[in-house]
Amino acid sequence: MSRRPASLARRLADGGNFPFVGSVQSKTHASSLLSIGLIIVGAILFVGYLYSGSGGSSSHRHIVSKIEGGVSCTLELQRALPVLKKAYGDNMHKVLHLGPDSCSVVSQLLKEEDTEAWGIEPYDLDDADATCMSFVRKGIVRVADIKFPLPYKAKSFSLVMVSDALDYLSPRYLNKSLPELARVSSDGIVVFTGYPGQQRAKVAELSKFGRPAKLRSSSWWIRYFFQMKLEENESAMKKFKQASAKRSYKPACQVFHLKSFP
Repeated sequence: MSRRPASLARRLADGGNFPFVGSVQSKTHASSLLSIGLIIVGAILFVGYLYSGSGGSSSHRHIVSKIEGGVSCTLELQRALPVLKKAYGDNMHKVLHLGPDSCSVVSQLLKEEDTEAWGIEPYDLDDADATCMSFVRKGIVRVADIKFPLPYKAKSFSLVMVSDALDYLSPRYLNKSLPELARVSSDGIVVFTGYPGQQRAKVAELSKFGRPAKLRSSSWWIRYFFQMKLEENESAMKKFKQASAKRSYKPACQVFHLKSFP
């Protein structure tokens, strides 16, 4: 039944009885093409907006991560670097970062004046860009399993930062990794870890991480740090909170400030 009006219109147009029908069809076709074109342009502008932002590809990944419901504490650490700089001041002159996408963190740290930076990538580097591969060749960033002793001397760095790495370790391996962070640092350790209930590793990532993230509460971490004889750095905590308030910064991950071993 629905096809008859269209067939009738074509027969009348072809017969010449209604010469304006062809014009109406032509305008309708043009209108449809215009609508499709506007949709395509809108999609392109939206993708461009995602890629723009303040941090290029990193901002894009951060936005996409939020849309998908996941949280990357490594990207959160990068967002927090200006606040950490205010909190730690000169103690950020020689920094080691441990966690995935360490090349991006190191690259951002090296942009800071009077700051040296190194990185440990605990997982295989997939699709690493030219800058990252250059860091690896120079030994600035290393691929190493953090369940084993770190390849650095005691107190090699003023500050050690870790993100998206400890969440994937069982207490058995945390017992080995955390003391290593304290051993190679002289002025403190900053730990970025996820909140319980946050979406972290997707199914496709399990082959890389080996296990899903174990997101623990702040009380669990505080008890664990106490058991490992790692003291909280109250001075750094206070300065971090003050700097966060001034910048209206609210972390999307848990942030712990610890003292190094004496």
